[in-house]
Amino acid sequence: MLRRDRQMRMQLHQLMDACLFALSFWIAYELRGSVSVQYHFGLAPIHSFGEFYLWLSVVLIPAAPLILEAQGFYARPLLCSRRTTLWQLFKACVITTLGLVLVLFFFKRDIARWIVIWFGGISFVLVFVKEELLRIYFKGKLALKKNRRRFLLVGASEELAGMREELQKHTQDGIEVLAEFALNETSVERLIEVLHDQSVNGVIISARHSYFEQVEAAVRACELEGVEVWLMAEFFNTQISRATFDDFYGKPVMVFRTTPESSWQGLLKQAIDLFGAFSLLLIFALPLAIVALAIRLTSPGPIFFRQQRAGLNGRPFTMYKFRTMDSDAEQRKQELAALNEMSGPVFKMTADPRVTPIGKWLRRYSVDEFPQLLNVLLGEMSLVGPRPLPVDEVKRFDDLAHRRRLSVKPGLTCLWQISGRNNVTDFKDWVRLDLQYIDNWSIWLDLKILWRTIPVVLFGVGAK
Repeated sequence: MLRRDRQMRMQLHQLMDACLFALSFWIAYELRGSVSVQYHFGLAPIHSFGEFYLWLSVVLIPAAPLILEAQGFYARPLLCSRRTTLWQLFKACVITTLGLVLVLFFFKRDIARWIVIWFGGISFVLVFVKEELLRIYFKGKLALKKNRRRFLLVGASEELAGMREELQKHTQDGIEVLAEFALNETSVERLIEVLHDQSVNGVIISARHSYFEQVEAAVRACELEGVEVWLMAEFFNTQISRATFDDFYGKPVMVFRTTPESSWQGLLKQAIDLFGAFSLLLIFALPLAIVALAIRLTSPGPIFFRQQRAGLNGRPFTMYKFRTMDSDAEQRKQELAALNEMSGPVFKMTADPRVTPIGKWLRRYSVDEFPQLLNVLLGEMSLVGPRPLPVDEVKRFDDLAHRRRLSVKPGLTCLWQISGRNNVTDFKDWVRLDLQYIDNWSIWLDLKILWRTIPVVLFGVGAK
């Protein structure tokens, strides 16, 4: 795992643990101050939770993670043994509790000893429960699917075995090696074929033996398509990618990336996706049920339209929409090919005869897109991102640079959506807007696009 990924994971754990230690102190205080607890154990009443205790709980927020880190708690493998977790956590909780006693002694503050004892026990239990929940999650099929990253290994023949052995030591990091290519035996064309066929997330290249021309050709092929490259210890000038230094299990590496790198903004984007999709489905559950019933009553055929779309790095997934066309719409598409109004591989047509009466209304106000919130919950799409295209249309891209729009998760709305939607008739303009989004992405840009999408949906701007 790259250093930045490890740092982000550690910081997230530290934040959660700090909050749990502060919560443990408050729970211990509330238990000790409970009238029923005082009655059953014959304890004397205590003072209310004053300014000093509030300050004390705030001190625990930065202190507890530092003590855990000193015990090697955050350096453990993702799914290490419970024995290791319990021992390191126990030592950290004991040290934190003793530190709390010393702070109270130093400031000459009198506090009920049961608060200190219960604090140590409760913090141990809460953090261990958190670890167990994370263990269950990361062992689950959904987490394995979402966190699995698919890579190709590229290097000199004598280096591939060493790279593979290094990765096998860290299987918990979710890196799946799809194929291996020897630099001196494989053509760039073959590498591109595998990138397309296997929906690759990235390529790891080792150039220690100086196959400079082959490595540069492989890097350029990957950057053209928006596929991340981890290059070991060599440097090349690139046209699009941003190069950053990192380490790969202690070995120097340069990462050539055309997509936004791992960051807290990325985690916030995922949180907004999950919360937003769940909230919208909950709020519009009844109206969507009415729409589903209307489709069933007014047009023969299924309620939902399912189609294979190209997701992240071109990986196919089943996208859901409310059906707005006749059931045989896909079969009739070839008959209407000559009427296509969009240049390039994408099919767009005004007054499409396949659209049902209710379908015209659903498409005008984008109501047909709401089932894709399920795709967002499944992690296949985002609220904001390039619109996903059918797999067969992606295969017909005549410019490989267009595939870079596949380098991020597809979304429900995007710059194209708020720029007139179907008024954009040149596929190159569509791609230009998508690449503009990728190259300038920030969480604020996402929020701006979401905000501007609201009037577009409400007033049917640019819809056909």
